[in-house]
Amino acid sequence: MTTLSATFPTRRDAELAIERLVQEFKIDRKAIRVGPQGDENSAGEAPSGADKKAAEPSPEARDDGALEGAILVEVDGVDGDNAAAVRSAFAEFSEN
Repeated sequence: MTTLSATFPTRRDAELAIERLVQEFKIDRKAIRVGPQGDENSAGEAPSGADKKAAEPSPEARDDGALEGAILVEVDGVDGDNAAAVRSAFAEFSEN
């Protein structure tokens, strides 16, 4: 068994990958860790969700999000049976 990891440009991308792992591939949520890739608190590298400007009428786009680097997701206890599923979910949403 091993640990697989990937980085994601936004928190939303990381969350989508995690939900794919849990709901579709039945990975135990307790085996998944998520956090900033670096030492700083981060919501990713690019605005997403509430940080982006929406269609009119809309409040102005926000520029105060913690965009201090990528989001790191790690999955512990990966074996040969679920490694392909983890890599598939990571590839669909990650930047690496």
